[in-house]
Amino acid sequence: MILTTAYLFNIAINLALGAALLAAWWRDRSQAFLRMVGLAFLLHAGLPVGFVVMHAGSPVAQLLGLALLVTIAMLSFGLLALGVTHLAHRAPSHGRLGAAFAGLLLVGALLVPLGAEAALGSVAALHLGIGLLAGLWLWPLGRAERVSALLLVGLSLNQFQVLVLGDAAAERQAMIGALIRLLLGLALLHAAVRRSAQESQRARDRLVRLTEHSHQGVAVVRGEHLLYANPALLRIYGLNSLDEVNTLWRDATMPAAERASARERHRQLVAGELAQVSWSGQRFRFDGTPIRLRFTAWRIDWDGQAAEQVVVSDETAQHDATTALLHQATHDELTGAPNRSALQARLRELCTARAGFALLLLDVDRFALFNEAHGPSVGDEVLRALAAALVEALRGRAEVMRLGEDEFALLAPAAAPDRAAQQVAQAVRELLAQPLAIPGHEFFLDASIGVSLHPVHGRDPEALLRAANAAMHEAKHTPGTSLQFAEERFERGSGATLLAEQALRGGLKNEEFSLVYQPKVDGRSGVLLGFEALARWDRPGIGRVSPLEFIPAAERTGLIGALGRMILAQACSQTATWRAEFGHCVPVAVNVSPLELLDPGFPDDVARTLRRHGVPPALLTLEITESAAVAHMAQARDRIAALRALGIEVALDDFGIGFSSLNMLRSLPLHAVKIDRSLIEPMPATDATAVVKAICDIAAALDLEVVAEGVETRAQHDAALAAGCRVMQGYLHARPLAPEEAGRWLSRSVPGTVRVLRP
Repeated sequence: MILTTAYLFNIAINLALGAALLAAWWRDRSQAFLRMVGLAFLLHAGLPVGFVVMHAGSPVAQLLGLALLVTIAMLSFGLLALGVTHLAHRAPSHGRLGAAFAGLLLVGALLVPLGAEAALGSVAALHLGIGLLAGLWLWPLGRAERVSALLLVGLSLNQFQVLVLGDAAAERQAMIGALIRLLLGLALLHAAVRRSAQESQRARDRLVRLTEHSHQGVAVVRGEHLLYANPALLRIYGLNSLDEVNTLWRDATMPAAERASARERHRQLVAGELAQVSWSGQRFRFDGTPIRLRFTAWRIDWDGQAAEQVVVSDETAQHDATTALLHQATHDELTGAPNRSALQARLRELCTARAGFALLLLDVDRFALFNEAHGPSVGDEVLRALAAALVEALRGRAEVMRLGEDEFALLAPAAAPDRAAQQVAQAVRELLAQPLAIPGHEFFLDASIGVSLHPVHGRDPEALLRAANAAMHEAKHTPGTSLQFAEERFERGSGATLLAEQALRGGLKNEEFSLVYQPKVDGRSGVLLGFEALARWDRPGIGRVSPLEFIPAAERTGLIGALGRMILAQACSQTATWRAEFGHCVPVAVNVSPLELLDPGFPDDVARTLRRHGVPPALLTLEITESAAVAHMAQARDRIAALRALGIEVALDDFGIGFSSLNMLRSLPLHAVKIDRSLIEPMPATDATAVVKAICDIAAALDLEVVAEGVETRAQHDAALAAGCRVMQGYLHARPLAPEEAGRWLSRSVPGTVRVLRP
């Protein structure tokens, strides 16, 4: 027997449909039944070959052909049935699936010995039963599924032709089977297409629902035209519908300066050069109102062409709130002028840029008389009017800032700062020569003006403010509106005047002093090793007073003992708070005045303070200056020995700038030396590095820890580390921190682990 036209037609139909079904599955993997049915059709293409082999003549060929027929029929119809279960959403588990196919093969193996007629009849009956069951499952699902069910039953019945009519009907059975399979394949493809369309529609419906109800704007843009906008986007831009957009989208909604870059970004997205991009910026509603938006965009296909989909978030409220908070933090509430924080930031900016500028501090003379004579409300009106008048008179020449009370700062950037200062001062004189008008009053004002120039009088904000402040206080000695440029002698004189005994006593009584904490870190790992407590005085009406001014004044007025006790108590109290909060703490260093060190009762005072706050001695380090140790060697040795006996570590501060000797280092029971910042600053210069290395070598020989102070650059850090300094302290790692900020450092420094705290 040879493969006749009917058999060849059957093979071709099965191969073609099998390939088509598998191709359809490859495009839509969610239609799993297509893969099963496609494999079944491909496998069924081998059935005619089995008929040819079975009729080859020899008994062995007949047996082999029958076995091939039964195996192909069982596996093919099993795959077809499996595809139907997936189509009917009744897919079996993997365990049941394996058992079912194993059962089919076992049944087939048992049928082959029964002979061709019995085996093929049993297979046909089994197929008919499975076909009827599949029909019951598929019938409720749709028209294509019902047609498929009928064709499955017809395909099963077609197998009985040879059994009823004999081998003469084999070719007719093959031809009819091929036609039924062709119709079945087309019906299943139709069902798959319909299901894919339904799933796509469901996805589109979900997307539309999500988009239409989204609080974020969604737009589709191609070129200069807005193709789609959801309700949120229309609401963001103040539109009711897309019909209101009668101009180019970018021209209507964005600043002119950004349009070219926006068009280029759109081109790159549509061309596929960018996968996704995010940005933010100012835009405009269609009524011209400015808004702040954030965008994320990517490429999509829209109606068969590439387009840009944009998701838009309206951040106007958050941006306005942030701007308002920033303005509040950097501007004076009474006058609206920039405040001291803004001045500090501006000074840092100009100093970093190494720009020339003049800083003028203006203080209204006898301003308290306005409040005494007319009340605080009139005084406030005077300050508001003065601020506005200064802004108007100095527009384009100087920035006007209010520092507090009756003090203003005038900042004049200029290549020739001395000439700029004279011009600004002259403008102020001319302004104050006229009466200042407020509702119901006219007042003549005088002011004292102090000037410091960058970089002549200082290279950092603190030095410039200190110089201008001293000059301003000197100007007060001259009647009328007076101007005084900074001189070093003014700073020395104003320190004594500014921090007089009564002011210091009031500051101590009113608890105007506070502590900040500068971290000490391991130079290699960055682990937090300790803090240095640094005193700060925020004097009402004056602002923050430098320790360089109030510490010497406290020593001169005899208040250093009370100030030192207060600082030590605050440091111990904070240490106890951190221990309670975090369960651990690092040592906190407190500076000791030479006068405190001379007090025989000082060690006992320290011990009592530690006990009162429940702080172990190991968590306190006292730092004494090199000059104090040199000037009072015998007393220093006794006090340090007494402190060490209590378990308190003592460090020698500012080492390298005094007249210390190696004998002093050997004689004093110290645990550390702190190299003064003046020796660290020129590093990594060769000579400076050599000096620091020599100190480190000596300290190592004496078993002393070395701390590098004033480390501000990575180059200084690396050079000091290479020279032998283990502990680093300075702006590179951290500026002095408020207790809350220092607590956050401490919370990240878990005992027994290395916590890197590098900037």
